[in-house]
Amino acid sequence: MALVMTEKLGTHEFAAVRADFPLLARNVRDGRPLVYLDSAATAQKPEVVIDAEQDFYLHHNAAVHRGAHQLAEEATELFERARESVAALVGADPGEIVWTGNATGAINVLAHAIGHASLGRGGAAAQRFALAPGDEVVVTGAEHHSNLIPWQELCARTGATLRWIPVSDEGRILTNRLEDIVTDRCRVLAFTHASNVTGAVTPVAPFVARAHDVGALTVLDACQSVPNLPVDLHALGVDFAVFSGHKMLGPTGVGALYGRRELLEALPPANYGGLMVEVVTMESATYSMPPQRFEAGTQMVAQAVGMGAAAEYLRELGMDAVAEHERGITGRLLGGIAELDGVRVIGPTTSDQRLAVVSFVVDGVHAHDVGQLLDDAGVAVRVGHHCAQPLHRRFGIAATARASASVYTNEADVDTFLEALGRVRGFFGVSDRTAVAR
Repeated sequence: MALVMTEKLGTHEFAAVRADFPLLARNVRDGRPLVYLDSAATAQKPEVVIDAEQDFYLHHNAAVHRGAHQLAEEATELFERARESVAALVGADPGEIVWTGNATGAINVLAHAIGHASLGRGGAAAQRFALAPGDEVVVTGAEHHSNLIPWQELCARTGATLRWIPVSDEGRILTNRLEDIVTDRCRVLAFTHASNVTGAVTPVAPFVARAHDVGALTVLDACQSVPNLPVDLHALGVDFAVFSGHKMLGPTGVGALYGRRELLEALPPANYGGLMVEVVTMESATYSMPPQRFEAGTQMVAQAVGMGAAAEYLRELGMDAVAEHERGITGRLLGGIAELDGVRVIGPTTSDQRLAVVSFVVDGVHAHDVGQLLDDAGVAVRVGHHCAQPLHRRFGIAATARASASVYTNEADVDTFLEALGRVRGFFGVSDRTAVAR
């Protein structure tokens, strides 16, 4: 196999980029070097992110947007500067970025706010979001549970109907079904930008165009795309989007909800209390302008500062360079797996419009056994249904193993993984005949 990117990630020396991630230097399982291929679950953190979070606690820790002392001023400045950095990474305005605990929390904030509008909260402006029996919410068959279950629950609360766009045998969303399924009854169209199972990248434009035709809101799950691709939410034209810090090299416990400013201003709050209020009496309250309207209670300040540092790190690398590196790793993973007998990729088998998120099955061997043998070789992959049971059911399987890359993944990682994967069937004594029998 030809090598992909060995020395450069954009204008940066790749060895220096990899050295930015201290955890990658450790050994696991009987002293074997760690090969980390579980970045779609959670990415490792560069030192600048670790340092930013630590520096906040060491030198600036205070409650934000309250207090007149110097520490409070510094903490608030860092908190809002992080919002600006994240907004710049994804092509948004700072006032369109709402801090949340994670991407799942972001979708739930949006679904709960729409639910409150459906109960008549938020006044006349919020009625554009209200759902009622006869309305429809449309998702796709490729969704993570986090972009499915909140909409199931919202439909249950409002009487709306949930529909979904199916997935092809290759693992791509069938955009040719948009007109059939997204009708003038659709009020919300929620879809993934890149599948956490198949790695397939969704063409956003047809979804936005169809939603515009029928007057529906668009909600983009950008958890896998923001860390790996150039993302410009204004250019994409979506109404809302969500993504998480920990997948984009940032801390756990922080994520973001993007919303077009005029929509956030019309949307009622999802949670209540803290500094999301303007005037409170014993009988009623009025609420702050976005984004603070959706940030009830004490915020995850240090984590937000770390997420801002991660955004700056990715911007410094350059997202075009990150995407190019991703394409190279994707091709190497897919090409290597194609040479192994009895190993089948779930999803597209070429690197076109695809991320280095490669789920696969080994004939005759359960995914958990595959993961255990790889772990014994020092290779960390994900096994299970990856919080996407309906998508696995679509392919008639209960679980897959998944290898996923990030900016620090190199060819040696892929080659070690492929060498270990090539031993799996022999270790378990599986031939093509016994695989069929099992």
